[in-house]
Amino acid sequence: MEKRLTIQQWAPDDRPREKMMAHGAGALSDAELLAILIGSGSSDETAVELMRRVLASCRNDLGDLGKMGLEELCAFKGIGPAKAVTILAASELGKRRAAAEHVRERVCVASSRDIYAYFHNKLCDLPVEECWVMMLNHGLKVVDSVRISAGGLTGTVVDVRLVLREALLRRASAIALCHNHPSGNVRPSADDDRLTERLARAASCMDIRLIDHVVLTDGAYYSYADEGKL
Repeated sequence: MEKRLTIQQWAPDDRPREKMMAHGAGALSDAELLAILIGSGSSDETAVELMRRVLASCRNDLGDLGKMGLEELCAFKGIGPAKAVTILAASELGKRRAAAEHVRERVCVASSRDIYAYFHNKLCDLPVEECWVMMLNHGLKVVDSVRISAGGLTGTVVDVRLVLREALLRRASAIALCHNHPSGNVRPSADDDRLTERLARAASCMDIRLIDHVVLTDGAYYSYADEGKL
């Protein structure tokens, strides 16, 4: 049987690190970039081949890769806890970069789709429910967003007073609430309905407008404003 070449035996232009130094990160495939991070493969395959196999298992979708857990990644021969943590850390950095770009741009909220897009990276992959509040100025540009609560698989408790406190501290003229449903079902619960009604009423007393409450999953969302329930 012909002996497999290691990455060190490849032509320089085919080695991920050398290729990146010569041509820039944009010239590398997702598998090659991930191979640089993990450093080595296994006795059966190179780091690039290993990462191609991992990516193939999640349809070559980096979003799906970011949803994999430590145990799922460690199930691949050649990936131990250290490499798995490195992959997960890279995925998290990607999400944070996307979130930071939204903040720098001072996103203007014109629809429920804008709220969904803003919170998608923060919430879409979480195994438990989290509730966030978005604070906006008079022009409906995002001033800040804050996590209000985190809970279990099927719910989280939100204190209306905490939501309003965050809005008042940032002198927000309007707010939008957003929380995820790990189950994948975007339909709001009766508790969600009650929370929305209480928050809208309390915010109005403070001359703050609740413009929407969005329930999201990865790929879909429900908007109280779009449904005429605000």
